[in-house]
Formats: sequence, C-alpha cells, structure tokens
Amino acid sequence: MPRSGYVAGYWAVDGEIALHAWQSSLGPDRTYCLPVLGTDQCLRFAPWRPGDAIVSNRFGIPEPDASRVPLLAAAELAAVVMPLVAFDEQCNRLGMGGGWYDRTLAPVRDAPVRPLLVGAGYEVQRASALEPAPWDVPVDAVCTESATYLRAPAP
Repeated sequence: MPRSGYVAGYWAVDGEIALHAWQSSLGPDRTYCLPVLGTDQCLRFAPWRPGDAIVSNRFGIPEPDASRVPLLAAAELAAVVMPLVAFDEQCNRLGMGGGWYDRTLAPVRDAPVRPLLVGAGYEVQRASALEPAPWDVPVDAVCTESATYLRAPAP
C-alpha cells in the first residue's frame, strides 16, 4: 500500500467485506476517500473521515455529500480498493455488473504511473478461473480475510 496520498475504499453493502479496520490503520500521510457516483457513469472520490456528512446515492449506498467536499479523479489517487463478487488467483475481478470501476479506471489502465488497484473480498468468492472482458481493468492484487493474491507481471 502506498505510504502517502489519497487512498480510496468503499462503504460495504450487501455482504461486501468491510474496510473499517484497514481504514483506521491508515497513517496520517494517507487520506481515506469514498466513491461518489457521477452523472457520466464514472466514480469520483471524496476525502472522508468518520463523522463527515453522508448521503444515500440513487442505489441507496452511503457516499460523501459531493456538494460539501472536493472530488478527485482516479488519476489523483495513490490506491483504489474495490469490492468484488468473484475473483481468481490471476487477480481477475468480477464486480456487480454495472461497470463503474472499469469505466472510472479506464483512463489510468495503461498509464505509466497509476494507482495501485486492489480487489477486496472473501476467500469463498475465489473462482477457479474468470475470463476477463476486453474492457475489464485488471487489479494488481486481491486481498481476502486469509490471503493476498498478486497479479503476475506481464511478460
């Protein structure tokens, strides 16, 4: 995990693995951010601390009140931790099917400097193999309650 900068997590819903322990362990040089739904079908990220204002977005997911905080693009982040529905040991990730993270991360997919991308889930969500679609943005690692999987370097 980067030692400094903006790091994005998510507000766990529908049984997603919670990030509270990880969030509370971030040092003073890292600023925790939560995703905010954009009208362009992409996410922006807002700095957030416990006690800051929260509103429900159109899917009923809590997010920072975008009218009260600055929003950051994915390129401004040091790391993005995202939920998943399934993953495999090659760090292919299957999300909820809306494509929010893939659209959001597409501009940084092949950038020379990009955020560290991490999927977070439970070991029971591990599949034997997933076939990524051409638009899927690969994650660098997947962390579960019992293991960390790292994507093999490209040949």
